[in-house]
Amino acid sequence: MRRPTRADVDAAAERLRPYLRPTPLVAGLKLETLQPTGSFKLRGALNALLQVDGEPVVTASAGNFGIALAWSAARLGVAATVVVAETASPAKIEALRRYPVDLVVHGRDYDEAERHGLSLPGRYVSPYNDTEVIAGAGTIALELPAAETIVVPIGGGGLAAGIGLATEARVVGVVPAAFPAMRAALDAGRLVEIDGERTIADALHGNIEPGSVTFELVRDHVDEVVEVSEQQIEDAMRHLAATHGLVTEGAGAAAVAAQRAHGIGGVAIVSGRNIDRGLFAEVLDRGAGR
Repeated sequence: MRRPTRADVDAAAERLRPYLRPTPLVAGLKLETLQPTGSFKLRGALNALLQVDGEPVVTASAGNFGIALAWSAARLGVAATVVVAETASPAKIEALRRYPVDLVVHGRDYDEAERHGLSLPGRYVSPYNDTEVIAGAGTIALELPAAETIVVPIGGGGLAAGIGLATEARVVGVVPAAFPAMRAALDAGRLVEIDGERTIADALHGNIEPGSVTFELVRDHVDEVVEVSEQQIEDAMRHLAATHGLVTEGAGAAAVAAQRAHGIGGVAIVSGRNIDRGLFAEVLDRGAGR
């Protein structure tokens, strides 16, 4: 796969302009939760599908990228298959069922779903290890020209890689301590497979595809990667709800969790809102009386 460049990010911004408006920046929060599909993933998915020339596409997803690909495929008239694990968020599976895609539920976790997706016919569009997906994600940085620091959640690393390519600001990546795949790779100097634990930040759960270009891009363009605990993520979700009236999933609140836990300033990417209503209520209830 060709390694993306800043020119790819600039081209993606031009390509996406007729379809997506810039998301708001409010009180240091970049609200990607207000994208039509509820997460930043729409930028990369749409940028990729605008260049497939009608070829059928396949992806594996924890949910948000699948939703973004489904929205883009429906808008552009492209046939799409989305593979999710049996343990994927019910809210995200429910959202996917609203679109005319071939939804495949396969595997005990994201890693198994990804391996199955890679085996299916059609052009595979990775949620993170794809030149155009990374470039699309990087367009967020072009909407933050004055930012000195940008705090970004990291799962597979596509968002952090794209933003790192597109900005001169300091970029701080955030991984869940329960499944710090990118942190482990950086510590080892190469991609490694880890046995992590379940995390409320389900979009950040899972190992990184062998050979993924995101590892080198994060290594070269992200200044620091920090970890946040499950408690810190939930505290950030409650803070965003109480202070800003925002519904966020675990991964969506991870950057704010890092800001609060590690004293990091700058702009936090609030990256997703697609959470099961019952789970969100449980998180809010766990903070009652504190």
